[in-house]
Amino acid sequence: MFQIFLRFFSLGLVSFGGPAAHIGYFRQTFVQELNWLDDKHYGSLVALSQFMPGPGSSQVGFAIGYHRGGLLGAIAAFIGFTLPSFILLFLLAVTSSQWLEYSFTQGIIHGLKLLAVVVVADAIWIMFKQFCQRKQAKLLMLLSCAIILLQPSMLVQFGLLISAAMVGRYYLSAEPDEGVATTATKAATKTTVQQPIKLNFFWLSLFSGLLIASLVVIGLSKQAGISNLTELFSQFYQVGSMVFGGGHVVLPLLQSSVGDTMSNDQFLTGYALAQAVPGPMFALAAFLGAEIWVEQPLIGALVATLAIFLPGFLLMLVALKSWHALSARPQVIGAVAGVNACVVGFLLAALYSPIFISAVLSPLDMALVVLGFGLFKIFKPNIFILVTGFGVTGAVIGAFAG
Repeated sequence: MFQIFLRFFSLGLVSFGGPAAHIGYFRQTFVQELNWLDDKHYGSLVALSQFMPGPGSSQVGFAIGYHRGGLLGAIAAFIGFTLPSFILLFLLAVTSSQWLEYSFTQGIIHGLKLLAVVVVADAIWIMFKQFCQRKQAKLLMLLSCAIILLQPSMLVQFGLLISAAMVGRYYLSAEPDEGVATTATKAATKTTVQQPIKLNFFWLSLFSGLLIASLVVIGLSKQAGISNLTELFSQFYQVGSMVFGGGHVVLPLLQSSVGDTMSNDQFLTGYALAQAVPGPMFALAAFLGAEIWVEQPLIGALVATLAIFLPGFLLMLVALKSWHALSARPQVIGAVAGVNACVVGFLLAALYSPIFISAVLSPLDMALVVLGFGLFKIFKPNIFILVTGFGVTGAVIGAFAG
C-alpha cells in the first residue's frame, strides 16, 4: 500500500497539464517503467473512464491502484495523487485573506483568470471536434448552451443531461465512435455485443442511495434555510455525479451548485489557482470547501473533496469487470455521446459566464487572451510555462495599476 501511495504521490507533485497529460504520465510510469499492467489492460481502463461521470484521470489512477492492491490500493492511489494539490489549494484558501489584499497578488490572480479563459476555450475546441461531429450532437450542444445561459441552475443542468442521454440513445447510437469509443471499444463491439452486462450492485446501490439522499438533503436545507456539512457533502456529491467530459466541465456545475455561497471572484480565484497547481482539477473542491466552511476550513475541504471524487470511484467499482459489454452496446454509446455533446454546451456557457465576464475587463485583457490562445495552439507550450507567463504578466499589470 505504501509503494502504491508513494508512486502516485510522486506523480501528484509534478502532474501539470490536465487529464490528458495525467494519462500519459500514468502510462509511462505504470506500463512502461513498472510493468504493473500491459498496454491492452491500461487502454481498457482509459476507455472505461470515458463512459463514466467523474474525474477521468483520477478514475484511471484509482483503477490502477485497484488492480495492484484491491480496494485499499485504489484508496492509496487516490490519496497519493490528490494529496499535493489538496494541501496547496487548502493552504491558499486559508491564507487568501492575507495575500489577496495586495495589488501584486491580485494582478497574479487576474493573469491566471485570463489563462482560465484560454484553457477553457481550448478545451471547448477539442471537445467540440471530438464529441460534436454529427448534426444531432451539434444541435444538442447549441440548445444546451442557450438554455443554460438563460436558466443557469443545477436542476436545469440535470434535466438537460437526462434529455441528452435519451436523445443520444435514439439518434447517436448508429456509430460507436462519437468521441466515446476508442479502438479498443470498437474491437470489443464486434466480439462482445451479446455478452451480458455484470454490474456490482452493491456499489451501484451505494452510489444511487447517496445521490437520492443528496437531492433530498439539498431540498430540505433550502426549505429550512440552514447550511451544514451534510448539505456541503450533498452539493459536491451531486456535482461529481454529473461531470462528463473532463475536469473543466466541473466548472459550470460547481458554479451552479455553490455559486450562492461565495462571490464569482472567490470562485474564479479558486479555479485560477487550481490551474496553477499539479494534480486533478477536481482538487478545486478543497479550496471551495475551505472557503465555504470557514468555521473549520480543514473539515470543509476534506468533506468537499471526498464528496466530489466519490461518485466517479463508486461507478468505476460498479463497472470495472463489465466495460467490454458496456462499450459494445450501441445504445449505451449513443447515450454517452448525447451527454458529452450536452456538456460541451455547458462548458461554452461557462466560458461566457462566469469566466469571460469576470476576467476580460479591458481591451488589453482581450488582447492577452487572443495572443495567449494563438500561441497556445501554435507552439503547445507546457502548462507550467503558461501559468508562469500569465502570472508574471498579471503581476506586472497589477503593479502598474496599483
